[in-house]
Amino acid sequence: MKFVDYVSVYAKAGHGGRGCVSFRREKYVPWGGPNGGDGGVGGDIIFKADNQLNTLLDHRYRKHYTAKNGGHGMGKDMHGKDAPNLIIKVPVGTVIREQTSNQVIADLTEDAMEAVVLRGGRGGKGNAHFKTSTFQSPKFAQPGEEGQEAYLVLELKLLADVGLVGMPNAGKSTLLAGISSARPKIADYPFTTLVPNLGVVKMKDYTSFTVADIPGIIENAHLGAGLGLQFLRHAERTFVLLHLVDVSDDLDLDPVETLIKTNRELSMHNVDLAARPQIVVATKLDVAYDGHRLSRLAAYCEESDIPFFKISAVSKEGINELISHVSVLIGQMRKGELNTSTNT
Repeated sequence: MKFVDYVSVYAKAGHGGRGCVSFRREKYVPWGGPNGGDGGVGGDIIFKADNQLNTLLDHRYRKHYTAKNGGHGMGKDMHGKDAPNLIIKVPVGTVIREQTSNQVIADLTEDAMEAVVLRGGRGGKGNAHFKTSTFQSPKFAQPGEEGQEAYLVLELKLLADVGLVGMPNAGKSTLLAGISSARPKIADYPFTTLVPNLGVVKMKDYTSFTVADIPGIIENAHLGAGLGLQFLRHAERTFVLLHLVDVSDDLDLDPVETLIKTNRELSMHNVDLAARPQIVVATKLDVAYDGHRLSRLAAYCEESDIPFFKISAVSKEGINELISHVSVLIGQMRKGELNTSTNT
């Protein structure tokens, strides 16, 4: 299934039914009078989060959503039928914005969470409503109100405890495959991972946490270079960032410069990301033969007071220590012992 995390749609709530102008006319009933019924209420547009969904693909191909109109009022004081609401299911983590103003209308962060995004119009009152002791034959009724309509932007931000960030081929997908049951595509060329991947890490004490592999962050990603602008939004929901840096000898890029550049891209995309708890992870330890790049990165992290781990996905060296540390950190955050903000 194709991963789609950003779409725009048009939605329109139902119109209210019009009220009825009617008078009672029955044999042997000398005093009739108005008996026009009210119109029914138009259907609302409701978005509902569903944890069985993980993409906005369906909404890429269906661009228009229109709720039904309320029924019209009728004679004999019969009211029009209220229209059913139109419920649109989206993945958990979907943010709904009004396209013109970019204002957030709803943020669906839990399964089965609902939000009435557009209200249906109220039904018009029939002429029976306007009868008074001095005005006994009103010959008018109200029209139904129009339902709200808008162009909406649906933006999916994955919900995960931990986000894996770093330059292409830093080993994010390999680490995710090694610590969870996720099976992302892994190859030795840049931009192998074209979509975010989610995995669940299960610990021996039966606790667990979710990890998101966020692909394609390169220099100027916040301006649209590479895939970064497309997927940086998924880092906004995470509690902890694992910043993976390749320290293998066959890479020419300076590891410290790589770390600084990637952090700059995160902060340029969203300043709150710079304040998120971060752990630097040196990867591909099995091919860091002379250790110069590893030592330089370790010294920088120690000087900057950044937690530092070194791992090899091939030999599994350091992975247990890393996930144990992350599990403790996530546990503290869930208990409120550490203050982090993911309200972005």
